[in-house]
Amino acid sequence: MADNKKAVVSGDSYIRAHLKNMGSYTAILPFEVLSVQLGRKPEEIIKLDANENPYGPPPEVSKALGALKFPHVYPDAECRQLRAGLESYIGLESQHLIVGCGAYELLDLIMRCVLDPNDKIVDCPPTFPMYQFGTTLHAGQVIEVPRKPDFSLDLERISEAVSKDKPKCIILASPNNPDGSLVTDEALLRILELPILVVLDEAYIEFSGMESRIKWVKKHENLIVLRTFSKVAGLAGLRVGYGAFPLSMIDYFRKAKQPFSASVAAQAAACAALQNASYLEKVKNALIKERRRMYELLKGVPFLKPFPSYANFLLCEVAPGKGAKQLKDELARMGIVIRYYGDLNTFVRITVGKPEHTDALMECLRRLAN
Repeated sequence: MADNKKAVVSGDSYIRAHLKNMGSYTAILPFEVLSVQLGRKPEEIIKLDANENPYGPPPEVSKALGALKFPHVYPDAECRQLRAGLESYIGLESQHLIVGCGAYELLDLIMRCVLDPNDKIVDCPPTFPMYQFGTTLHAGQVIEVPRKPDFSLDLERISEAVSKDKPKCIILASPNNPDGSLVTDEALLRILELPILVVLDEAYIEFSGMESRIKWVKKHENLIVLRTFSKVAGLAGLRVGYGAFPLSMIDYFRKAKQPFSASVAAQAAACAALQNASYLEKVKNALIKERRRMYELLKGVPFLKPFPSYANFLLCEVAPGKGAKQLKDELARMGIVIRYYGDLNTFVRITVGKPEHTDALMECLRRLAN
């Protein structure tokens, strides 16, 4: 008699093979989780670990969110009103722009449209770990070209990697996360001459004092520029970013994009933020001023070596006698949360906050130095 018993199949047998050994991205913990972990009320925690804007968005944002009339109706999939506002704000025609659920959705979209399995991208660590994460997620291969000791790009090795490995794409952040260094015009132009798609992440560009390259997409067919409302506009929790694309490729990305990823609330908040450019400028200037002050103060801490930054954070090398992980844990117990990277294990990254946040940080560091 035939055995009709169904074979037992493990659920993970249906999962794509390349995902099984893939590491997870370590996300930043929100206030409510930190509150439980640290045994402190959220208002007693100084959160300097995620490069969030401590001043929050312009007051117009709260008014716009409170006045939403049609939250039961799907949002405008093409984000027409927001793209029109961005056209005025950045000086680039709206037909070059796509809005997404944060800049990372657009990075993911680029990888979905560009990478076939086993295609290669160039990554220049240390940098934002989501570049490697996204490549692995889409079954691509990462070609690492490490930065120089001063965190500048190694242009010769990038050129060699493009010639040898034939990668499809390179992803660059300017300012770079976690060190805050810039990609110079000269360096970017040299890379744009290579046969490779260049994705330039400008999440922190407002803090740099440097003009955005977002208009360059009109003259460079191999350039995409990503921007976000998470930083200077203070909308990290609402997830809204945008990208600028050459017209020759943008229709393909629009075709592949999820249609309603930028919510009604996100679009309304971003439009409202653009209405108060003077507030955004004021907040930007306050954070740049505080970055300079914090840098000078951190230089006086005996176990820290801060690096100059053009973003709203400072990377600090921690002396061996203290240890970066130990410093992060000690500050957390005092109610101050900073960023530590396991793969960059002698460094910590500290977000620029309000002056009173810097004062509290320095008091804790002085206590730890004694």
